[in-house]
Amino acid sequence: MPLTPLDIHNKEFTRAFRGYDEDEVNEFLDQVIKDYEAVLREKKDLFEQVTALDEKLSHFTNIEETLNKSILVAQEAADDLRSNAQKEAQLIVKEAEKNANRIVNEALSKSRKVMMEMEELKKQASVYKMRFKMLIEAQMEMLQTEDWEQFAGNEDFDEEELLKEQEEQENV
Repeated sequence: MPLTPLDIHNKEFTRAFRGYDEDEVNEFLDQVIKDYEAVLREKKDLFEQVTALDEKLSHFTNIEETLNKSILVAQEAADDLRSNAQKEAQLIVKEAEKNANRIVNEALSKSRKVMMEMEELKKQASVYKMRFKMLIEAQMEMLQTEDWEQFAGNEDFDEEELLKEQEEQENV
């Protein structure tokens, strides 16, 4: 067990016949007591400083751990965000490709439909042309018949009769 300043102060030495000078020993002991008290105070102050520094170190260690955990969480969140963004981008690209394919297919279908309609219109135009040509030829034949010459000499012809004859010829 370490000595205390009080132990040093209360220490009594046995007296011998030719011993040390009592005043000198007391004076030395007083000096030792003062120095020993100073060392103990310094030790106490240093212990308090070490305790305070240990507390600060513990605090900063906790902060460091918290920051490390936060960094890990942030990295995981960033990785998740990046992964989700990539998945979303892939979905958007797939959706755009589907839409593009649908639009192309619709355009091709409309193009085929227009082509079929155009072919049908060409056929109808050809039929119309042929009928019109036949009508003109029939009219030309009628103009070259004797009946026409009859009407040409006779100014009192009946227009209604002529129309009836034309209709009869067209129906044939």
